[in-house]
Amino acid sequence: MQSENPLVADVVKLLNSAAGTFAGMGREARDSARERIKEAIGGADFVTREEFDAVKDMAAKAREEAEALKSRLAALEVKLSGQS
Repeated sequence: MQSENPLVADVVKLLNSAAGTFAGMGREARDSARERIKEAIGGADFVTREEFDAVKDMAAKAREEAEALKSRLAALEVKLSGQS
């Protein structure tokens, strides 16, 4: 049942418009905050998973080579100390 009173109709239109405006402001604020967060994070120097895994593999290989060199050095030191 609709009201014949134009004042009530105007108030209802005003409230509907205000609700739409507030909803739009909320969406805009959320989108703006999301964009600011993306910019802040984008400025940081993050590495990709592939880059991280590649460096991790290089470090493991370097550790293995260092252990092998330590073993060779220890063997040479034993050999040299036996010759003296």
